[in-house]
Amino acid sequence: MAEDSKDSAEGTTRGSESSVARAMAEAAGEGIEQCTGDVIGRYRLIEIIGVGGFGVVWLAEQVEPVRRRVALKVIKPGMDSRPVIARFEAERQALALMSHPNVAKVLDAGTTPAGPGGAGGGRPYFVMEHVKGVAITEYCDRERLTVEQRLGLFAVVCDAVQHAHMRGIIHRDLKPSNILVTITEEGGPRPVVI
Repeated sequence: MAEDSKDSAEGTTRGSESSVARAMAEAAGEGIEQCTGDVIGRYRLIEIIGVGGFGVVWLAEQVEPVRRRVALKVIKPGMDSRPVIARFEAERQALALMSHPNVAKVLDAGTTPAGPGGAGGGRPYFVMEHVKGVAITEYCDRERLTVEQRLGLFAVVCDAVQHAHMRGIIHRDLKPSNILVTITEEGGPRPVVI
């Protein structure tokens, strides 16, 4: 449940979208320090899947102790002021306390390693499950859901949001692109708040 989830993107990502995200970030004067193939901790960066106010979200591959795809959110260069870092730390701590099937799970956290000459290191990041899905509105439209079916999905999302509220956590950026719908093994929809 990212507080600044312009940083989040639909889980179904294509290479062109990654290029678009990078181009948007660069056009906005937001230098992105990491590159595809870079390694942060146990994670190899694959492509950018979201860029927002203070963070960049990468699709990454965990390389050990298990191999899996994850979403890695790292604070942007130049955004490492005390208040921003405190907000980022609060977000990752709040997410780590969540335990709900319809809230993306935090798997790990750390700080980036220093680059040559000690530059660029020490920026916080956290790793979440990668949700392969589409925005809830796109899913509802594509599947031509009835009003009743849409309300059924919405009730599940409300339960996830209530779970957060009961822990004193407010999302601050709840919108369709931050509620991804993925399909379960049984073939049913699973909305996930990111």
